[in-house]
Amino acid sequence: MTLELPQTMRAIEISEFGAPNVLKLVERPVPSAGYGQVVIRVAYAGVNRPDALQRAGAYAPPKGASDLPGLEASGEIVALGEGVTGWNLGDRVCALLPGGGYADYVATPAAHCLPVPKGLSLKEAACLPETCFTVWSNVVTRGGLRAGERFLVHGGSSGIGTTAIQLASALGARVYATAGSDDKCAACVGLGADVAINYRDEDFVEILKADGGAHLILDMVGGDYIPRNIKALADDGRLVHIAFLQGPKAELNFAQIMARRLTVTGSTLRPQSDLAKARIARDLLEAVWPLIEAGKLRPVMDSTFALAEAAIAHARMEGSTHIGKIVLEVAGAD
Repeated sequence: MTLELPQTMRAIEISEFGAPNVLKLVERPVPSAGYGQVVIRVAYAGVNRPDALQRAGAYAPPKGASDLPGLEASGEIVALGEGVTGWNLGDRVCALLPGGGYADYVATPAAHCLPVPKGLSLKEAACLPETCFTVWSNVVTRGGLRAGERFLVHGGSSGIGTTAIQLASALGARVYATAGSDDKCAACVGLGADVAINYRDEDFVEILKADGGAHLILDMVGGDYIPRNIKALADDGRLVHIAFLQGPKAELNFAQIMARRLTVTGSTLRPQSDLAKARIARDLLEAVWPLIEAGKLRPVMDSTFALAEAAIAHARMEGSTHIGKIVLEVAGAD
């Protein structure tokens, strides 16, 4: 079942691996809906670090996924593939994507779609899937965060960080966040962080140790943060990695991990199975969407760029001066 669609669409293509200027506006065929899939007319697409890694040649799409960047979007369902239930043509959704979000139309498993939360615009909704899927699966499912625990998130002013602060606060944790400026630290506190640490001036290890150590740390930095995270953990603490902006290698004292009963783990979202992502979507609908609709968690918006300005959006993200999410306006109908 489908609405009448054009044969071609605008899309942002990675012309070659490299800097942001390799992102080029091109014409591509409009995708069709495979079994269990929907096609979405994209209103807004979220911009994320994995998009930049893919652009640089460091994060290949999974087999069968679109080669176009873009892992989340919002818009209107315009085609339903065989086997799809629970959705109708015209439904407004936001969705986790296997790729292809930087385009007028994108196909994705129907089970990875979520309704636009009440009270949110399509622009705001485009910021939810990648961060909410990532934070929920790593902080709650994998990390096991509980009320009353001390939780540290690095990069507190990023899209992941702003979501993690709000979710952990809503769950009753004591939240610590690191950021690289006083303005970013103030933004973290405004979102619910109990303690914001300017890593240029303060040592998060000493601050956490003075408070008894972190029960859970969510890290996207890696490099020399890895052994420092181990030191900052409380006994029986958990360290969850989701990215390595400073590299994945470090020297660790595993005797300390054993003696203090620490857990070191991590995950990446994109390579996980469609079924695993569908389970996360169900969890979000049940546990997180009510928090959003109650105003306890909202996407923090940094800036919006036109689809043709994807290179500028990437440059802003990689400059690390942003607070919250960057989005591309594709159709932009709210």
